Amino acid sequence: MNPQIAIPLLAGVSVILIGGAILLWDVVRRAPMMARLRGAANTAAPIAVSAPLSPASQSNLTGMLANLGTVISSGKSSKSLSEQLTQAGYHHPDAAAAYIGSKVLLTLVGLMVGWILLTLLLPASMAHNLKILVVLMAGMLFFMIPNMVVSSHQNTRRREIKVHLPEAIDLLEVCASSGMGLDMAWNCVTDEIRHVSETLADEMALTNLEIQLGTSRTTAMRNMASRTGAEELSSMVAVLVQSERFGTSISESLQTFATCLRETTGQVAQESAEKMAVKLIFPMVTCIFPSIVAVMIGPAFLSLYRALKTH
Repeated sequence: MNPQIAIPLLAGVSVILIGGAILLWDVVRRAPMMARLRGAANTAAPIAVSAPLSPASQSNLTGMLANLGTVISSGKSSKSLSEQLTQAGYHHPDAAAAYIGSKVLLTLVGLMVGWILLTLLLPASMAHNLKILVVLMAGMLFFMIPNMVVSSHQNTRRREIKVHLPEAIDLLEVCASSGMGLDMAWNCVTDEIRHVSETLADEMALTNLEIQLGTSRTTAMRNMASRTGAEELSSMVAVLVQSERFGTSISESLQTFATCLRETTGQVAQESAEKMAVKLIFPMVTCIFPSIVAVMIGPAFLSLYRALKTH
């Protein structure tokens, strides 16, 4: 095959596969949550928080990846992996198995792509050890794609919660100050905050569902903080738990916490602005300074060169 045709073709196929995998992960992440919320809204029967999807709602690719991951991991997954997937928004019981299966499948794809590129681009006279190294590096690169996807989803969810949490706290404080109970105020805030942050609303809805199923409010809120991994949400849960335990005013505690949270956000912004001057040194030295030197010294160097050449 002509390399000029094969390289764009392989690049296009790789982009399509990676994009399809990302879209598939997003669909799998949202499907359990939406199914539980729809069931809670339409029926009064209790719904298990970790209820798996029906086999008909699972895609063939996801089921294949889950089966492959189950075979590789012998049906066992580490607790840290489950926590990472939960914080990234993958609440399905087979998420860990599908994650492991996707890593294995992408590793095989990476080895195949590396071998094809090695055959088409690199010379045949290259040492055998270097060929093996190139193929292994391609496999390792594809092996790390699920890690990058999960890490990106974790950071996105934490960033979204951090941005919209002060608004939720203000709404919760207003509802509590108006005489509502904590449960009713929690439900009202969940409905209102959904228009701006589905992630935070979904986690609050799951917390409310756990409380309705008999879990204590303290345990349910701590589970919410563990599911997201956001430090700000953990602090809010601690404030609510301590207010309920010691009998202090919830509205005053939330108002004080919202003020501290905004001050912390402002301090972080100021710190980032002060670091900007130091971060600009490297691009200035590598990009701007050589241009200035060339413009200032270049004419003098050319004049000196011509003068020495004439002599």
